[in-house]
Amino acid sequence: MGRSLFLGGPPRRIISLVPSQTQLLADLGLEEQVVGLTRFCVHPKSWHDSKPRVGGTKDVRIDRIKALRPDLIIGNKEENVREQIEALEREYPVWMSDIRTLDDAFAMIRSIGKMTDRAEMAGAIAKGIGEQFGRLEDEVRQGPVFSTLYLIWRKPWMAAGTDTFIDTMLALAGLPNVVKKQRYPVLSPEEIRGLNPDVVLLSSEPYPFKTSHIDELQALLPGARKILCVDGEPFSWYGSRLADSPAYFSDLQKKIEYPAER
Repeated sequence: MGRSLFLGGPPRRIISLVPSQTQLLADLGLEEQVVGLTRFCVHPKSWHDSKPRVGGTKDVRIDRIKALRPDLIIGNKEENVREQIEALEREYPVWMSDIRTLDDAFAMIRSIGKMTDRAEMAGAIAKGIGEQFGRLEDEVRQGPVFSTLYLIWRKPWMAAGTDTFIDTMLALAGLPNVVKKQRYPVLSPEEIRGLNPDVVLLSSEPYPFKTSHIDELQALLPGARKILCVDGEPFSWYGSRLADSPAYFSDLQKKIEYPAER
């Protein structure tokens, strides 16, 4: 955002506008400090069920935020709407992340840890995630590589392109992105056929792809090695949830490498 944020001390009333960062706050033991979150902040479930909700990531209810009197709001450049963030930062300290790479995610984890007086715990989380991805890298280096189309929407088809965190995760998983357009391009059926990926991954979010959509893609790409519905969280949640991603990617590689198995 191009500005500095000054806090007088560890915040006592935090609102999180990003699901993956909400989970990080929970894993940092900030149950008492977090006073509000979005309706998409589904982890931990106990927070989703009990803590006040301030709308969605892109339709924040500023009146609800005012009622909660936050001394820190945590958002993300991609997840949240600029105009809403600019309105909030006129009244409250607002800290924003911008995540495209694994190193960006580590920097975010450590920054939130520092702001909330949980620096040591945050450093340990980032270190543990880094070690797991290091082991995944060794595994991927020894295995096959499959060109991959990662779809996030239907009618129209939309894919994760370059300059996204999903693109980074695909590369680390040994599933390099076949889409070379930036961000989240709309693709025609003809463009999808032209990409001719080895693998198609249908994300559970933001569009809730189901197994019933696999046949539709199979008709477009009869030569694809594998078309799978996948959990979107390991690919796009860039907080402490990343601790589960390497194992998920390893299992996914096995499903693709041995396509006859169900």
